Amino acid sequence: MTGVTLNRVVKRYGDVQVIHGVDLDIKDGEFCVFVGPSGCGKSTLLRMVAGLEETSDGKISIGSRDVTKADPAERGVAMVFQTYALYPHMTVAENMGFGLKMTGHPKAEIDAKVKEASRILKLDEYLSRKPKALSGGQRQRVAIGRAIVRGPEVFLFDEPLSNLDAELRVEMRVEIARLHREIGATMIYVTHDQVEAMTLADKIVVLRAGRVEQVGAPLDLYHDPDNKFVAGFIGSPSMNFMAGKVEENGVFCQGVGGTVTVSAKLPGAGSEVILGLRPQHLTLAAGDTHTVEVTEALGGVSYIHVTAPSGEKLIIESREDPRVKMGEKVGISFDPAHVMAFDAKTEKRIR
Repeated sequence: MTGVTLNRVVKRYGDVQVIHGVDLDIKDGEFCVFVGPSGCGKSTLLRMVAGLEETSDGKISIGSRDVTKADPAERGVAMVFQTYALYPHMTVAENMGFGLKMTGHPKAEIDAKVKEASRILKLDEYLSRKPKALSGGQRQRVAIGRAIVRGPEVFLFDEPLSNLDAELRVEMRVEIARLHREIGATMIYVTHDQVEAMTLADKIVVLRAGRVEQVGAPLDLYHDPDNKFVAGFIGSPSMNFMAGKVEENGVFCQGVGGTVTVSAKLPGAGSEVILGLRPQHLTLAAGDTHTVEVTEALGGVSYIHVTAPSGEKLIIESREDPRVKMGEKVGISFDPAHVMAFDAKTEKRIR
């Protein structure tokens, strides 16, 4: 197995540039997740690594090899797509071994590799079935097994779980995490679901409009985001943001109904900033400053949506039974140590 390096990688379609000079170093055996909203360029970047999209400028290396202009078959990668792309007339075993059969590998070698892949993915009892006799999760495991059989240096996953229902998505996340632990391969995974990113990744690459916003371990991005975009994208529910104005003794913020002390090097008095608080850092308190819009009671946790005096919408996470009703007036409290500050113009974090 080996790592992947991107050096000032650019992608253009005619005069339109969609990937803007991406630099990235993915280490040998690392599970790296590209995450971001639709249209941010994450799938395009993955397809450039695979060789399915030409690289307009820059360099892509797999291990010590420059593969920027190499054909997909020469790159030592295997890709698992959003659609399973299984041959309906073939059995599971035939689907998994088809790539090796087409490249002339001996039948005994193919059978051995298919058997090993089916052991890893717990597909032994399904090897003689056709795809139509499988569930969605089983079909996706077959698609992953087909990639394992090829013995690639790097595995590429392009939103492989997006066609599955919620329960199967959780099950397959566990399967993919276990697969990575067992075979130790370098894996690059694309998703718009930040929960998948947080639970699977060793390293997350947050993309927006073809640019890398931040790279880091999941909890590093969660606890120490570089800007408002990353702070809002990583974490579910999203971080609450409120407009504020710097005063001599802190930041006046209508969203929380007063002046907030912020442990950051704030700009001068009168400057506009954005304050961020995660839902779990807000609690209900005595008062009548905020209006309850709706409460999502999920059992072990509830999310209370309120409107601040400024009109800003906030979400409060509660691990207790809040028993608040729509239209009720409540107060909020929080520990100022959890407040993050961002520049109102650049949206960069103020530390």
